[in-house]
Amino acid sequence: MSRVLIIDDEQSLLTTLEMLFSSEGFTVLTAGGGREGITLLEADNLPDLVITDIRMPDMDGIEVLRSVKKIDPYLPVVLITAQADKRSAITACNEGAYYFLEKPFQNRKLMEICREALEVGRAGRSYSARRREISSAGQPDELIGKSERFLKALELAEKAARTDSTILIQGESGTGKELVARRIYHFSARCDRPFVPVNCGALTETLLESEMFGHVKGSFTGAISNKDGLFKVASGGTIFLDEIGDTSLSFQVKLLRVLQEHEITPVGSTEPVGVDVRVIAASNRNLEEETEAGRFRRDLFYRLNVIPIVVPPLRERREDIPVLIDYFLGSNGLEADHRRKFTPGALEKLEAYAWPGNVRELENVIEHLCVIGPESKIGEEELPAKIRNPVVEPFVSDRPKATPTLETVETAYINWVMEKVGGSKKEAARILGIDPSTLYRKLSH
Repeated sequence: MSRVLIIDDEQSLLTTLEMLFSSEGFTVLTAGGGREGITLLEADNLPDLVITDIRMPDMDGIEVLRSVKKIDPYLPVVLITAQADKRSAITACNEGAYYFLEKPFQNRKLMEICREALEVGRAGRSYSARRREISSAGQPDELIGKSERFLKALELAEKAARTDSTILIQGESGTGKELVARRIYHFSARCDRPFVPVNCGALTETLLESEMFGHVKGSFTGAISNKDGLFKVASGGTIFLDEIGDTSLSFQVKLLRVLQEHEITPVGSTEPVGVDVRVIAASNRNLEEETEAGRFRRDLFYRLNVIPIVVPPLRERREDIPVLIDYFLGSNGLEADHRRKFTPGALEKLEAYAWPGNVRELENVIEHLCVIGPESKIGEEELPAKIRNPVVEPFVSDRPKATPTLETVETAYINWVMEKVGGSKKEAARILGIDPSTLYRKLSH
């Protein structure tokens, strides 16, 4: 049975709400003012939900909200007022209110909002519990390597974690950009609040805007109710914008405003909502080159590139390949002396391969070998053909009269991979280390 604390200096409304929530099966606590309400919170077991008026003589609802969030950041608070104004609404959202409701309101609407708030509160507490379990177990994300460039990237990530600055992580697909982002989050002051990853390349422009900023009921076909965007979901925490280079110029304008003004405007609304979110972006493209080509906004690039981190590809840190092989073998349940499972020739082939799909491709190959390989040592004959007998193919036709562009090289390489896998987009995406949606978009260009 859910417990609700209702705070209002108007006794008649307090009695009405007590009867309403009791009839819906809630255990109800009431307080005739803000200070009394906070005293109840500090003295009693915490409720599952707080409903408070804004305008009260001893302590207003915004102060109550701030006090509640200090006691329990995941305790949802619904604010009600007879004198709504834009400034109060923005302040309430900035301070973490779940909803700002204007009097008079329908009982059905209030109950709908409160039930949604309870679900959000439960999810938040569950998330917090998982974070505590992870923290007690140590560092959750494994970034394996000993090469100088890789270790320097990790060192910069840990230094950046101590700040609240925006970070741009660049590197090829499969290098571990999201793991670096999670490491930054893990060591940051926001580690007890949400980490929300978003694959920008997997969503259409319209859907991306709705998912990121939310929407209001009726703003488009299918918008049957108000919906919080992921920036609101990540309130107080970190949002990770992967594949940011795949977004449209029009979306980039909206994202720039979020970074500048720290507020979002839901689709279909004209009222901005304040947000407190740390932004980490990532791209497998060189965004500086993208800005020169006019495909990425220069002003957004500078906003994102406050602390740049470059994750090197695996071919540029080959000394990490044996270490990663050992780690992936261990994660697949083999005994402690992992490397004895490979003959010296097989290891040499694995270390010499260029790994265009980077760490993700290496992990997939090792898992494959663990499943189908012999119980004894794995020799060269068990390795995939592309590793046993790598074929040096030109990425582009021999055209001495012109230097190929990066886009031409990328397109030629994708087509070469597609040919090698017999046209299977799923397999090609796996080898390339990109999402199938990204591959489809590149092939359609």
